[in-house]
Formats: sequence, structure tokens, C-alpha cells
Amino acid sequence: MKKSIRLFPSQFGFFPYIFLIYILFPVYYLSKETGMKQLIGYGMVLLFFITYRQLYFAAGKKSFTYWLALQLSIIFIFSVFYNLNYIFLGFFPANFIGYYREKPKFYQGLAALGLVLLTPFIYHTIKTKTLLSSEELLYFVPFLIVMLISPFGVRSMNRRMELERKLDQANQHIAELVKREERVRIARDLHDKLGHTLSLLTLKSQLVQRLVAIDSERAQLEAREMEVTSRAALKQVRELVSDMRTITIAEELIQVQQLLRAAEITYQYGGEADFSKIPPLTQNIVSMCIREAATNVVKHSKATHCTISLSQSPEKIKIVVHDDGMGLDKNKPFGNGLRGMEERLRLIDGDLKLSTRNGTVLEMAIPIIKKEWRKGAIT
Repeated sequence: MKKSIRLFPSQFGFFPYIFLIYILFPVYYLSKETGMKQLIGYGMVLLFFITYRQLYFAAGKKSFTYWLALQLSIIFIFSVFYNLNYIFLGFFPANFIGYYREKPKFYQGLAALGLVLLTPFIYHTIKTKTLLSSEELLYFVPFLIVMLISPFGVRSMNRRMELERKLDQANQHIAELVKREERVRIARDLHDKLGHTLSLLTLKSQLVQRLVAIDSERAQLEAREMEVTSRAALKQVRELVSDMRTITIAEELIQVQQLLRAAEITYQYGGEADFSKIPPLTQNIVSMCIREAATNVVKHSKATHCTISLSQSPEKIKIVVHDDGMGLDKNKPFGNGLRGMEERLRLIDGDLKLSTRNGTVLEMAIPIIKKEWRKGAIT
């Protein structure tokens, strides 16, 4: 697919195109010129249009000042050597001076604009040896004032837009943090709320085993109570998980690859590619642990390469994150991130191991719980 050529950046909408109307005025004045002066004038108008276009694309870059200086120079040449009315082209650089975020550059640009606007009047006054009439002053002065004030308005508007953009980014980041915290909260609720229920079921199952031989009626009663308790536990699980969108391991590995690439750390993945048999809750917790491990590699390891491998067996899932960084500092205890990983893995009976081997090796092992359906019951 061919890449389309844009005249102006799309985020500015129709505004740059509306301003193009004012370039027709110098074209009109040049139609009254003749010879080489007219030809040079048309060339400068074309160059002025190029500077106008490039200033939109160069905003925030080093070349922005060079294009702005060229635009001011063209206005100066037109106003001094052609016609004083060309001074109204100053509205173009006045708009772009407001794009400067740094105060020194902004005031330097404003001073350059003032010099370009005022020097032609001084030149024509010396050349003609006559001062401007009151009608000419009323014609030029209000527009000159507007041109010198407008950079402040544009700068204020751009700063407000920048603040709004940062606020949107902050809100998105907060929303993401809230989602992550909610997932962790749900995982903890699963542990806290179901822990007592599952312990009760374990005790009752042991009691039933003893009562089967000596008191079958009571054993049946206890079994019915176990069924009621297990149904209540299933209801709790559904309530807790119903609003939670699981982060899959595949999605997280893509995010990790982007994170490491941004930190200029090469990345290699090895192992399983099909995670469909891993339960959603396990995928969610493993994904959060992988993300935390990758974040630690970026922040603390000083590594240049990171390898992540995942293997599955009938009994367990094993994840290994290995970087070639500085390794573990045995004098430092686990940070909050690693403690959080241990807490999450504990919810699914997983364990975490750290070692140093040509860098840091982080190993996670999670047992696979097999479920068998038999006569409508889970065993």
C-alpha cells in the first residue's frame, strides 16, 4: 500500500489550509512588479510556502528555529525591498513563535519578530525622509500590536492542550493501575473467602470417611452439607471472576517484548506457544508475574539480553526468566515486587526461586490441578 503524502499534519485539521489564503496577497502585489524582481518575488513566495509547511512538521525539533528564521528573513526582504504591505505576512511567524515551550527561545523569537516588523518602517522613513501619516499609522499599528501579542495567546493555548494531553495520559495510566489492582484484589478475595470454605470441606470429607462405616446416616447428612458448601463456593468464584477480564500469557509476552525493546534489551522466547489448556486464573497470575519479572530486569539488572522460557508437563507449568545482568545482591532482601509475585503464586500453590548464573535466573513453578467429572460431581 502506497503511503499518502500529507500537505499538513492531520492533527491540525483545516486550520493550516485556511491560512493559505493570506499567501494570495503577496502574489497579488507581485503581479504589479516586472522583470527579475517579479521572478525573484515569486520564488520567495514559493519558499515562504515551503517554510510554512515545514514549520508544522518541525514543531519541537531543532530544525524548527531554522525554518522560522528563513520565514522571517523572507518577510524582511519583501517589506524592505518590495512593499511595506508585505509586513502583514508577520501573522505567520507570530503563530509559530507561540510553539516554543522554553521561555528563552520564546522571547528570542518574539524579539526577532519585533525587529523584522519595525525595521522596515525605520528603513522607509529614512529612505523617504517622511514620517508615516496618521492614516497610515491607524492602518498599520493595530495589526502590529496584534502580531506581537498573538504569540502569547498561541503559547497559552498550546500549553493548555499539552496539559490536557498529559491529563488524558495520566487518567489512562490511573485506569490501568485500577484494573491491575482490581485483578489482584479479586485474586486475594479468592484466597481469603474460599480458604475457609475449602478448609471446611476438607475437614468434612475426612469426617465422612470415618463415619461411613459406623454411622451411614450421619455420613450422608455430612455429604449433603458438603454439597451445599461446595455450591456456595462455586457461586463465590463466579461472582468474583465474572467481572474480571483475564490477561493471557500470550498478550503479556507481547507487552514484555515491547518493554524490553524500549529499554534496548534483546529478547528471546523459547518453549510452548499454546496456552489454551492453562486455566484463566492461572494465566492471569502468571502474566502479572512475568510482567513484574521483566520490569525488574529493566530497572535493576543492567542486562543487555533476556530470555523467557515456558514449559508444560502433566504435573506443572514452569517459567524461567534469565538475564545476563549483574546478578543478585544477597545483602538486599526481596523488594515489594518480588514479595508480590510470591503472594500471587501462593494463591495457586506456585513457588518462586531466584539464583545467580551468568546473571539472574528467576524460576516459577505452578502445579496443574486435574479435574475429573464423574456422575455430575467434581473429584
